[in-house]
Amino acid sequence: MKKILVAILCTLYFVPLSLSQTLNVQVGNVTYLFPASQAGVMPFSDGITLTAMGKAFTLSEVDNMWVDETAVTDSTVTIAYNASSAAVTVAGNIAKYVTVSLSGAHVSVTQSSDLATEITYALSGASANGSLTLGGSYKCTVSLAGVTLTNPNGAAINITNSKRIQLSAKSGTTNTLTDCASGSQKACIYSKGQLQLQGNGTLNVTGNTKHGIKSASYISVKNLTLNITSTVGDGINCEEYMEIKSGTLTLSGIGDDGIQCDLGGTASTGITTDHEDEDTGNIYLSGGTVKVTVSAAAAKGIKSAGDMYVTGGTVTATTSGGGAWDSDESKTKACAGLSADGNMVISGGTLTLTSTGAGGKGISADGALTVSDAAVITVSTSGQAVVASSSGTISTVSNSSSLDRYSTNYKSSPKGIKVDGAITVSGGKISVTTTGAGGEGIESKSTLDITGGEVAVTALDDALNSASTLTISGGMVYARATNNDGIDANGNCYIKGGLVYAVSASSPEVAIDANTESGYKLYVQGGTIVAIGGLESGASL
Repeated sequence: MKKILVAILCTLYFVPLSLSQTLNVQVGNVTYLFPASQAGVMPFSDGITLTAMGKAFTLSEVDNMWVDETAVTDSTVTIAYNASSAAVTVAGNIAKYVTVSLSGAHVSVTQSSDLATEITYALSGASANGSLTLGGSYKCTVSLAGVTLTNPNGAAINITNSKRIQLSAKSGTTNTLTDCASGSQKACIYSKGQLQLQGNGTLNVTGNTKHGIKSASYISVKNLTLNITSTVGDGINCEEYMEIKSGTLTLSGIGDDGIQCDLGGTASTGITTDHEDEDTGNIYLSGGTVKVTVSAAAAKGIKSAGDMYVTGGTVTATTSGGGAWDSDESKTKACAGLSADGNMVISGGTLTLTSTGAGGKGISADGALTVSDAAVITVSTSGQAVVASSSGTISTVSNSSSLDRYSTNYKSSPKGIKVDGAITVSGGKISVTTTGAGGEGIESKSTLDITGGEVAVTALDDALNSASTLTISGGMVYARATNNDGIDANGNCYIKGGLVYAVSASSPEVAIDANTESGYKLYVQGGTIVAIGGLESGASL
């Protein structure tokens, strides 16, 4: 056989191939394709080495070699999985830049550091014991062209390349990836670099050890139909920032948060132009359809370590888990549909947020909340309050008055919208319903300012509550409390305009309340008011 190969090699060296022909060089399950139109002279030196387009082969490693008219797509590596094996083909123009190794259907490819062209890795076929490991230091595309992979020993796709990676599901294809139930992998799909999830196909992901998809950098989603069917940890977890532009994302069976974005470093860079080198922990939702269902204690549907910006799209987040004691922060925590450690800005999109667990919230933000323009927000919470003992033991409370004996860190009530900073509403539509103990509709730990839009709240506790000044100067406001005040300000309350319909429980609760005990007052300076339950005593009309 080797003598025949030597004869073929000598022939190839002395007799040029026609421009339509391709030299195929097979080494194990890897075949390298060299089109004659690009190959030029292919030296065969020392009787043992063939060099084609910079890729050197020794005679002893070549298993087969032939010439045909196979079309070659430049800068492409194709990987076809077939049960316990995989066949790999490498385009000639990148052959010298990649190193391929196989163990059954486990494929490992490393790109050399001097690579100057983007490679596309096209995956197809199926294996119940296969994977792709990809290393290097140049951006690339992983094209999923109808592949089903289960790795019983680790991640289905493990990308250690720290550059930008496009993971694209080819139109018309369904792709399913599953990792093992025990291991050290961070996700079923892991990328050390920036991960762009895209394509017009479908990607199904199961994370049996930790997350479904994890990037140590940012993640963006465009067009893709992504189904994360089960995870032990987060459905999607990333750092730096997260952006959903379009597509359909369905996340269920999630063991922790649905989507979580953390800060990559120790300090935020702030928002940058086109998000270049941005590290904010921000989440940007501008389009697409996102449906997240989580059931773990204190789990969040979508959570950002920084700010959250919603400008479009349809988001449905459902949480059902109860509360949990956070021993690191020494406080009780609960679920939330949307949660931001920073500010939250909602200027568009349709949000439907439902929480049935104890202490659950629709929206929770440590910073400020701004709602404007075409935003449509519907929130429903129905769980009871959750409290913790001095030892951190969690229990529920169904009587609002029983919460008074617990300090702030040891309780969490099922509020529709709860924000530590200021709340400003200038447009959009907000509808909130809460029924559990201590369940306030909309609460700001700072100021609450409504200048426009439509706000409709029905709550067991206060419908609208602010820890400081509360101002309504426009818009339409319906605030009904079945067990407390309709509108309650713990500072001055100003009604300057708009249409206000406020309903309270029976005396001593009132429809519109200011904190007169601390010297504050209700000022009615304009607008149309219907107050069932009366106004704060001493109101200035």
